[in-house]
Amino acid sequence: MFKQKKCAALVMALFPISFQSLAAEAEPAGSASGAKSLEAVTVTGDWLGTPSETKVLEHPGARSIIERTQIQESGATSVREALRQVPGVQVQESNGTGGSDISLNVGVRGLTSRLSPRSTILLDGVPLAYAPYGQPQLSLAPLSLGSLEAVDVVRGAGSVRYGPQNVGGIINFVTRSIPKQFAGEVSVGVESAGHGGGLKTTPSLFIGGTNENGLGLALLYSGTHGDGFRRSNDHTSIDDLMLKGAYRLSKTDDIAVTLHHFEGKGRMPGGLTTAQFAADPFQSDRPFDEFTGRRTDGSVKYTHDDGVNKFEMLSYYTDSYRSSYLEQEGTGANTGRRRLTSAPRNYKTYAFEPRYSRLIDSGSVVQEISVGARYLKEEASEVATRSGYYQPRPGFDAYALAQPAYQSSKGGTTAHAFYIDDRIDFGNWTVTPGVRYELIRSHNDVFTLANGRVTGANYPKIDSNEVLPTLSVLYRMNERWSVFANAGVSFGPQQYAQLAQSTSGLHPEKAKTYEIGTHYKGEAWSGELTLFNINFDKELLLARSITGDVGQWTDLGATRHRGLESALRYQLGSLSDSLKGLSVSATYTYTQAIAKAGAFAGRDLPFYSRQVATLGARYERGPWTFNADVYAQSKQRSPGSPDDGAQYITQEDSTGRLGNIPGYATMNLRAAYDFGPSMSHLKLAVGIKNLFDRRYYNRSVDNNGGKYVGQPRTVYLQASVAF
Repeated sequence: MFKQKKCAALVMALFPISFQSLAAEAEPAGSASGAKSLEAVTVTGDWLGTPSETKVLEHPGARSIIERTQIQESGATSVREALRQVPGVQVQESNGTGGSDISLNVGVRGLTSRLSPRSTILLDGVPLAYAPYGQPQLSLAPLSLGSLEAVDVVRGAGSVRYGPQNVGGIINFVTRSIPKQFAGEVSVGVESAGHGGGLKTTPSLFIGGTNENGLGLALLYSGTHGDGFRRSNDHTSIDDLMLKGAYRLSKTDDIAVTLHHFEGKGRMPGGLTTAQFAADPFQSDRPFDEFTGRRTDGSVKYTHDDGVNKFEMLSYYTDSYRSSYLEQEGTGANTGRRRLTSAPRNYKTYAFEPRYSRLIDSGSVVQEISVGARYLKEEASEVATRSGYYQPRPGFDAYALAQPAYQSSKGGTTAHAFYIDDRIDFGNWTVTPGVRYELIRSHNDVFTLANGRVTGANYPKIDSNEVLPTLSVLYRMNERWSVFANAGVSFGPQQYAQLAQSTSGLHPEKAKTYEIGTHYKGEAWSGELTLFNINFDKELLLARSITGDVGQWTDLGATRHRGLESALRYQLGSLSDSLKGLSVSATYTYTQAIAKAGAFAGRDLPFYSRQVATLGARYERGPWTFNADVYAQSKQRSPGSPDDGAQYITQEDSTGRLGNIPGYATMNLRAAYDFGPSMSHLKLAVGIKNLFDRRYYNRSVDNNGGKYVGQPRTVYLQASVAF
């Protein structure tokens, strides 16, 4: 889609500010105002904490924060849409077994996006994956957009502080904080697609406050209900309820408690063959596919902070359940027939994580030494069932068929981790070395069943002892401009499904990551630019080579992910009073993710775009706010499985699963009006997504794979009242 000359022009357009103007704003690095005031240094502790622009400027790596206002003005109705504003992050449309609003498919820097296995995704610091070590997937993503205050995205590896499974960085979803005074807000969004007749609503409620004794409570509810833009089997039902409590024990001590329950059910219309898509891209011939699940979790966090010492103790427990119904295509003698499969799974996770940080001031050098530990225990169980083969026909109810179990498994992980890092501040420099030690013991007992009896058993297990070092350097050019570089090692222990393939010679993953970049936050403009490189010795891929194949993990061998990420925001009011209230923003990402070994050596990895760009404009005048946004991505690949001697497929096949995926661009518009305090801060907004009704599609190689049409022109309304 993009030509190289256009790419270069776009990069230049993102940074129109001359070095002369930058130097005019800057002060000498050695000046008093340019140097970091050591007297102002306070202990940080958890460097995610409460996200802010100051923390971004002080972070020695690529980091972006999306605030609630940005989310609302983008017209986003799902987390998927909100994350598209972050450079380096690629979020796939609903497709395959992640083809509903209850799932999340996030890929960072060309890493696989299917069910978000490469990034550590947190909700207020608590992992969202079913099992953070053994099943780091989000086919059930227990978070709703309406309850969020901000999204904090650290794109580089954070293995020292946050453990394994985060070569694709850390994404922390921050919920709305307990207000100091009694306050609340009720909101609702409604959207209707131009095709398929779908109508979807997104209600939310927030109410809370803090009394004079320091006791605070807040209730948060967010939901999604209604139909999508596919004509059948495209319904979503999500209810997300959270109760937050906090108590100020003293001037230095606080305790916070969170209780959270999420339930979701998503129907999945499934992929289409090439012929079906050509006839009607909005149809579905899969009436039974669905995902359903629930999660109950709770956390307790104690914090002591006296400005020099900071101690935190986080403990959390999660109980997750997910199940699915998926029709599986028959092969051989059963070609043209289907059978209904199901895979109910239960997961429980318990963990506690103490962390202690202390400032040591020796005059010209200030150090913050942090030590931490983690104890985590996971339990996982699964039962796989399937019906006999049948011929699909109108009125046939596959749910009524017997589904005997053919496989079950019970797995678990016990993990112990210890880390230490030392943030050393001297002059304008901050150097932070760190190391983490992980001791992981995992097992997955797999049983083959027939007629209710065990006919075979396999007891794979693995012990992993890993040392994960990192080193980061930050230099402050002045109080608004910093440059950074970092290097580290990321580790991914074997997942339960990979352990089940114990005869396949699979292994844990390890990657070396590198970043160099800069952040700038000025009065008129702010921006970031990052170069990154990720090297895998051996990367694993879930491959499916035939229709109906349940999939096998395969070894891709060595891979390399490298590229550039950039973002710019400019307030045009600084140029002229007539432009006051007008701002523009843009992001551009170039990624090259290629195999370095095997049958596909030198070719692109599947399901990522080399180039992604956004362009936005915002105009605020009195009570009115207007937004215009453009999103564009280049083509993606679906080449098939890299088995020995396999062909790298670029031309579309008849199933719709394989072949190149063309790039596309869409435009969104929004207008909003704030009625002010006289009408309880009533806010109304109307918007259009995909203004020109651009027809685009994605593919999937899952059981319900094929071609998936993208979101058509969609009109939405938003309303909220605050009190």
